[in-house]
Amino acid sequence: MNRKQKLTRPRNGRMLSGVCAGLANFFGLDVSLVRIIYVFATIFTAFAGTLIYIILLVIIPEEPNRYYQHD
Repeated sequence: MNRKQKLTRPRNGRMLSGVCAGLANFFGLDVSLVRIIYVFATIFTAFAGTLIYIILLVIIPEEPNRYYQHD
């Protein structure tokens, strides 16, 4: 448990770009629960969640490819 966990967008288990899957992995939640919360938050905030999703897409880095190591 001493391992530092980083917030990254996973390469597997994503629907669009992996933002919800990355948040679920980071906080230890179910991906479906995070997606449902996101949909309700987007609807009830007059679709401001779309802008937040795009910002998180730019900010959260993608998980490194374990099969290709770039030097």
